[in-house]
Amino acid sequence: MAAPAHPSRNNFRSIAFLASPIDEAEDAHDRLITRYGGVDPDDADVIVALGGDGFMLQTLHRFMNSGKPIYGMNRGSVGFLMNEYSEDDLIEHLQEAETAVIRPLSMRATDSDGREHTALAINEVSLLRQTYQAAKLRILIDGKVRLGELICDGILVATPAGSTAYNLSAHGPIIPINSPLLALTPISPFRPRRWRGALLPSEARIDIEILEADKRPTNAVADHTEIRSVVHVHVEEAKGASALMLFDPGHNLDERILAEQFGY
Repeated sequence: MAAPAHPSRNNFRSIAFLASPIDEAEDAHDRLITRYGGVDPDDADVIVALGGDGFMLQTLHRFMNSGKPIYGMNRGSVGFLMNEYSEDDLIEHLQEAETAVIRPLSMRATDSDGREHTALAINEVSLLRQTYQAAKLRILIDGKVRLGELICDGILVATPAGSTAYNLSAHGPIIPINSPLLALTPISPFRPRRWRGALLPSEARIDIEILEADKRPTNAVADHTEIRSVVHVHVEEAKGASALMLFDPGHNLDERILAEQFGY
């Protein structure tokens, strides 16, 4: 989720430029360094990330809880989380940018060997069938069984920031960025066929138990972190974790998510 944007003018004195390992991003990195200089990320007031949404997610994870805001410029194939690329007036763009505070999900997954794994997710936590067999899941919300058996290709829990990503492709709802909600969305549900998911309060504690785990192995994924053959997954909003994103005025996440609802 994201907190309201901060209206005050930014005063960044030092910039670090990071680029995705693709030619378009690396070329832009070199040109911007030549024009504006650059410092090591540890010494920077602000990070400029050059690439697509995948690289932006990696950068947000890398600087989680650092207090360093990330200003993304699109040099990749997808740029929902990015600003338009421009080499001109970068300092002015950074000064005028609006800040969104992104609060990730915490995933705690137990695998078939009893090992526990933890990871953070800015977009979503998803469970996916591992073989040709459909997954069979039991869903508990705040300790209460809400769906005793769901047969499906998988299920995901999406944040407002991630509601326009995989969640939208799975026919889940788009959530305004400041809404205190999470989307629980099934992926190709077979039984119950008509269940289309649920909107949950952001403080909800979600437990997903894998039924017949030996016969129907299931993976759990938190953004880029994948755990194979899980038997139980717990998801809730991460306490005390946050990342900062910068957007040009008029092109913040609120506007993008609103516009997405009228796209086709």
